[in-house]
Amino acid sequence: QVQLVESGGGLVQAGGSLRLSCTASGTTASDNVMRWFRQAPGKQRELVASISSSGSIYYAASIKGRFTISRGSARNTMYLQMDSLKPEDTADYYCNYVAPGGQYWGQGTQITISS
Repeated sequence: QVQLVESGGGLVQAGGSLRLSCTASGTTASDNVMRWFRQAPGKQRELVASISSSGSIYYAASIKGRFTISRGSARNTMYLQMDSLKPEDTADYYCNYVAPGGQYWGQGTQITISS
């Protein structure tokens, strides 16, 4: 089992920045992918960004150039630096961990961008 704990959500004005963190603990694997998803009210959950244990990175087109995904030195922590935030970035953000043993989700953290 892998446990994921997210932090860093909140309320910020448009144009501002936030940094999300996600820490994985438990039976983690060296070969894994960590991802950020988000779900806005009334919409489907969507992939925002991902980073593999080998360093491969993916960004959704909607956030490319504004968000930066990274891993901490301990490799079990993932960050999402979000700059130039827009009201349409308002959503619940979820950390996701995928490894050969399964897929796990964090509890989610709410982000609200005011215009």
